[in-house]
Amino acid sequence: FTIILARILLPELFGLYSLALSTIMIFTAFSDLGINQTMARFVSREFGKDNTKKARAYFLYLGKVKLFFTFLSIVFLMITARFISENYYHKPVYLALVVGSFYILFSTLFVILKSLFEAMNDFKLIFYQEVLFQTARIILVPGILLFILKFMASDSAIIAYIIAGLSVSYLTSFAFYLFHSKKLRILEEKETPLTRGEKSRLRKFILATSLIILSGVFFSYIDRVMLGYFVQPEFIGYYAAAFSLINSSVILVTFSTALLPIFSRLKKKELSALYNKAIKVVLASSTILLILFLAFSSVITELVYGESYVLSTGILRLFSLLLVTMPVISLSTTYLIAAGRPEAISKVLVTTTLTNILLNYLLISKMVGYGQLQGVYGAVIATLASSVL
Repeated sequence: FTIILARILLPELFGLYSLALSTIMIFTAFSDLGINQTMARFVSREFGKDNTKKARAYFLYLGKVKLFFTFLSIVFLMITARFISENYYHKPVYLALVVGSFYILFSTLFVILKSLFEAMNDFKLIFYQEVLFQTARIILVPGILLFILKFMASDSAIIAYIIAGLSVSYLTSFAFYLFHSKKLRILEEKETPLTRGEKSRLRKFILATSLIILSGVFFSYIDRVMLGYFVQPEFIGYYAAAFSLINSSVILVTFSTALLPIFSRLKKKELSALYNKAIKVVLASSTILLILFLAFSSVITELVYGESYVLSTGILRLFSLLLVTMPVISLSTTYLIAAGRPEAISKVLVTTTLTNILLNYLLISKMVGYGQLQGVYGAVIATLASSVL
């Protein structure tokens, strides 16, 4: 999807799209606050005990909390959208941010039900949903683009239409899950109310995991948000193209989403043994990918994105180092969440994220004085240094 979009939009519009989406994703993170991971762990654990009534209670309670924070995020985005677009970025992304409120709502509804099926280990249904989602957005978004580009639409309208298309794709996936969830016993039985102690443990767990999730989101998107202030859209496009390719490749060698409900049901020794095996597999796979990207960055960039993105080659080569660090971070985070120890990494990740924000500002602001591409390299170096920490 990203490849098709990048080729149609070319660096400047792709940069604007990446900037708008990065901003929306940060607001989306505040609608989550680790609730998805909390749901996967606690609901999965009750399913493992065959306690459907208690699993329902956890699901409904966490679902209500998530919807509450979702509406707060949407309201705050609507209030600040014009200021972010006109006073901070000075770029035409206002309409896209406004449409982003629908993106947050539909993606939240989708994720709530997806978390339920993850907790049940029903990855066959998730596979079908993912095929539907990817097919919908690959057909819908480029189709919209090719149609509106004929009418010479403004940059602002084009980016807004893309976000709208993504929102509809999430709505389609939510409808898919809603249809299949009608058959679930967990939604039919009367729940066993959560005790005060259980709610207290949930709140503590959410607090710890929220720090992890927010740190991860800021780590992934704050660089583009800062670049949005310092450089022109096309340079954000070069950066986003390289990072997206690395991020997609990381997913190929990381199995955190599938492992979380499995980890959550294991005892301490079994959990540790499976984690150690998973780390070995991930490191072996990511090392192979690293070698390929280091050797063939220029070929990969031209083959995937075309000649318009030739300036992404050096960025991609540097970013390839993330192929080793990011899978290990993701897997270790999943392990500690499943073990009920999110606080063990929350402090470290918060410190790392704050360091990342500081390094991004310092390096981008200093290096952009030598040229906008050099400012982009400043963001790359800041991200690499923070991931190693």
